[in-house]
Amino acid sequence: DPNEDTEWNDILRDFGILPPKEESKDEIEEMVLCLQKEAMVKPFEKMTLAQLKEAEDEFDEEDMQAIETYREKRLQEWKALKKKQTFGELREISGNQYVNEVTNAEKDVWVIIHLYRSSIPMCLLVNQHLSLLARKFPETKFVKAIVNSCIQHYHDNCLPTIFVYKNGQIEAKFIGIIECGGINLKLEELEWKLAEVGAIQTDLEENPQKDIVDMMVSSIRNTSIRDDSDSSNSDNDTK
Repeated sequence: DPNEDTEWNDILRDFGILPPKEESKDEIEEMVLCLQKEAMVKPFEKMTLAQLKEAEDEFDEEDMQAIETYREKRLQEWKALKKKQTFGELREISGNQYVNEVTNAEKDVWVIIHLYRSSIPMCLLVNQHLSLLARKFPETKFVKAIVNSCIQHYHDNCLPTIFVYKNGQIEAKFIGIIECGGINLKLEELEWKLAEVGAIQTDLEENPQKDIVDMMVSSIRNTSIRDDSDSSNSDNDTK
């Protein structure tokens, strides 16, 4: 059977001994429907913005109205994508770049700057975390600067220092080891801190330190109850 789907028949077809296999009626109908569907699609829906500009003379008034709507949609999508992909890394800046990169940064863009000294281990830990967060949240600008290049005689006790800016204003600041989260600061904890002030949109559902805070509150409450009880018993003994 020349139409039988066998390896031997495939070899004979390759050598031209047998004619090409006939496509089934279903396959032909499916191909026709596909071509008809493609013909119904407006050509501008497959074009880039540059191609639309070149082909403007070929479209009628109705097409032009649809093209304007489509072009605006594509333009907004492109702007949104470009904005999201503007950053994506923790960049090093110097003190003389502070105003342009931070204070006068792009409108409505959150800027996180870390002032650090490489001799302080906590500063190196914060830089590692910020580098990972910069890749996770590319719509936020992450920068770092050696503190001496920005502020002379800045005390080591104030490091690390993290400033959070938006539209030229400081929206939040974390100064020193304790405010930054402690020497055992975890990535998720720093992410939560920055999300709380609005600088990033985290997918964390709750504070990673919630259990620790709950334990501290519980411990303080229990201590207070014991103290009150001891005081009450002491008063009773006195009576």
